[in-house]
Amino acid sequence: MPISSLPLADIVDNLTDMATQTGFALPQFIAQCIAFLCLCALLNKLAWKPVRTILEQRRSAIEESMANVEKIKKELTEAEAARLNLIQKANEQANAIISEAQRTANLRAERRAREAASQADDIIRKAHEAAVLDRDRLLAELKRHVGSLVIQTTAKVSGKVLTPDDQARLNSETVREINIANN
Repeated sequence: MPISSLPLADIVDNLTDMATQTGFALPQFIAQCIAFLCLCALLNKLAWKPVRTILEQRRSAIEESMANVEKIKKELTEAEAARLNLIQKANEQANAIISEAQRTANLRAERRAREAASQADDIIRKAHEAAVLDRDRLLAELKRHVGSLVIQTTAKVSGKVLTPDDQARLNSETVREINIANN
């Protein structure tokens, strides 16, 4: 039979009968409820609040740690970008230094080549001058020897001793003929 069709008094009587059959006593039930509520209040104050506080602190620490992790990731990304930027700048500077060194080396090589060519030209010019001087000296010496040979030969062929005027005349004619032959 549904409970809604029973009158209220019958419901109360049925509950009372059940309570006595099961050993339910209202004063004991109220005392147990009061004890349970006191125990809940005591547990709430002594156990659950500290546990909740610890859990809240841990949650805050975890949130703070997560925020720090994000912050550290961001800083790490920025540091990596800065490191790559520094490496790129260092590479650019190194390339600039290398190209400057190559340019300087090329300039020095060109300058040394010009100096070597200039020194070679000086050596050739001095050698040519020395050769010309040596040739002129040898020609003068040759002219003297040829002149004296001509004078000796003429003296032996003619059988007479040549006068200084004859010797000068023969000497000048010989020098003139040698100059004509050299040109």
